[in-house]
Amino acid sequence: MTTPVCTSASAAAAPARQTYPSFASYVRARQPVLLRTARSLTANPSDAEDLLQTALAKTYVAWERIEDQRALDGYVRRALLNTRTSQWRKRRLDEFACDELPEPEPLPGDGDAAERQALHDAMWRAVLRLPARQRAMVVLRYYEDLSEAQTADVLGVSVGTVKSAVSRALGKLREDPDLVLVR
Repeated sequence: MTTPVCTSASAAAAPARQTYPSFASYVRARQPVLLRTARSLTANPSDAEDLLQTALAKTYVAWERIEDQRALDGYVRRALLNTRTSQWRKRRLDEFACDELPEPEPLPGDGDAAERQALHDAMWRAVLRLPARQRAMVVLRYYEDLSEAQTADVLGVSVGTVKSAVSRALGKLREDPDLVLVR
């Protein structure tokens, strides 16, 4: 006697993916996620942006041929990986041997790593002192890089509430005594 296998369980466990009416809407919705994937493939953020642009150009050319819109992320990720592999195979040698190593020019505001870490810690302590609702909105807006509408949707409030609460929170952060020394 054979035992029936339920194949729909794995399909039910996976969240339903959104379909996109146009290429532009897909890029607007998925660009931040795809950019993070591209950044994991390259060492330089500018190279990651170029890599994503190239992969999206390849996806645009094939847009009409892609039948399963639920597989778009996989298609773009494969295009990212294939493009990066091609770049790696075709890379030119841009490094030359020399007697003296050049020192990079310090960027303005690019201080000591310990100073940056101290600033980071002071900022988090200041954020943690905010009321819970304002803290949640600041974290979603500026650390998670969500729009005002997305933040409002996540928290179940209006966009106006997000705007006013974030404004008040930023005012409190500007007046925070631990952050006054940084300015």
